[in-house]
Amino acid sequence: MTVIRTALLAGAAVLALAGTANAQEFTPKHKGLIMLNVRATDVSPDTSDAITTAAGAATGLHVDVKDDVVPTIGLSYFLTDHVAIEAIAGTSKHTIKAKGAGVDVAVHDTWVLPPVVSLQYHFAPDAKFSPYVGAGVNYMIFYSGKDKNGFNVKLKDGFGYALQAGADIATKGPWSVNVDVKKVFFETDAKINGGTLKSKVNLDPWVVSAGFGYKF
Repeated sequence: MTVIRTALLAGAAVLALAGTANAQEFTPKHKGLIMLNVRATDVSPDTSDAITTAAGAATGLHVDVKDDVVPTIGLSYFLTDHVAIEAIAGTSKHTIKAKGAGVDVAVHDTWVLPPVVSLQYHFAPDAKFSPYVGAGVNYMIFYSGKDKNGFNVKLKDGFGYALQAGADIATKGPWSVNVDVKKVFFETDAKINGGTLKSKVNLDPWVVSAGFGYKF
């Protein structure tokens, strides 16, 4: 599974660099600090929702949305030594399929812009290893969609919410290594062929990231 592979690679990077951080001076987190994180991010939707007719009858098909790995940027501002607000930005491309017994057909490609703003609590701002948790809101924007194989698909933008956990591992000066995991909860209405078919899709992606940070 792509999410697990990304998490393992991220963990390996953290362990490799944590020992280096022990012997070097670093910039601690503090009130008024601005922190920029540049990450490689695996966006992995968790979907298996049924596709029904307009009247709600079962079709035997369900929705499948493919993963994508993309660069993302996170910008945090520390309101106190422990509390920060973070905004992340990035865009990913996903193929939507209809699957069922003997059926595996692509119906739509779409780009997604899912900005997330979260409030974080950093447990050990003065430490080299500084874990945090957070919660926030997101807004899913679908754009530049391309229908496939004769299907016409419409997706509805909207708000969701997110839970977050991660850690910063200081290296030297203002630099750090970052590992971050978010679970985004978002539901959209999908209409296929003018509503002849429909699905209430719980995208609910795991967003697993690893990268580098810089403190200003």
